[in-house]
Amino acid sequence: MLNTNQNRRNMSKDRLIFVSNDDGYRAKGFAAAIEVAREFGRVVAVAPAEPQSGRSQAITMYEPLFLEKHRDEPDVEVYSFTGTPVDCVKWAFDHLLLNEKVDLVVSGINHGSNSAINVLYSGTMGAAIEGSFYGCPSVGLSLTDHDPNADFEAAKHYAREIISSVLDNPLQDGKPLCLNVNVPNIPMAEINGVKVCRQCRGIWREEFYRHEDPRGKPYYWLTGSYTNYEPCAADTDEWALANGYVSVVPVQIDMTSYSQMSHLERILK
Repeated sequence: MLNTNQNRRNMSKDRLIFVSNDDGYRAKGFAAAIEVAREFGRVVAVAPAEPQSGRSQAITMYEPLFLEKHRDEPDVEVYSFTGTPVDCVKWAFDHLLLNEKVDLVVSGINHGSNSAINVLYSGTMGAAIEGSFYGCPSVGLSLTDHDPNADFEAAKHYAREIISSVLDNPLQDGKPLCLNVNVPNIPMAEINGVKVCRQCRGIWREEFYRHEDPRGKPYYWLTGSYTNYEPCAADTDEWALANGYVSVVPVQIDMTSYSQMSHLERILK
């Protein structure tokens, strides 16, 4: 159960919260994440200089990366970095904060859903997952609204509750915690609460629209649609969002298909 007791929100100045995203440092959702994070400790935020949606775990290897500081206050530092979301996390942990203990990584708040298979493509979740590689509890936050001026009040409310619970109740098994949190785009009064669930099975099928530039050279715009393979399953993130719940999916990094190992051992002798 989420901790809703305001007195348990330890706004400790000893805590260090790292914030990133994939929509870029100018995004309204990024400002919302910083606003929430600073209630729990000192904030260092590094986000891409330009939007980097769909970059997943991409890193920059063949271009120089440039940093710019935009905010410097006793409890908040905000930077933009010309790389990907994962670049932002790596630079922070391996350079800027190398000798400091980071208590939590917050990525988001993303403009748009990162439920189901989107977790594999999302730069927001890429940053959260990267944070967990450093043994740091990480929370990726998304609102199912792509509008640049989206209302983040409900997302901030549930972000506070989830962050509070994560900080106050560390896992006992020593495994890094990474959560994929999605908030439905409905009035906060209509949200039914939080549902811990699994990732829905589904897939995107892309469409490429062909056009030609003034010289007749073809170019393409990518679009597509999502197909839910299990629309009736009531334990998935897609079901939770469709039924007015905030979905929380614990994400693991091990992509081994254990169920296929014994079959492969038989046929690959």
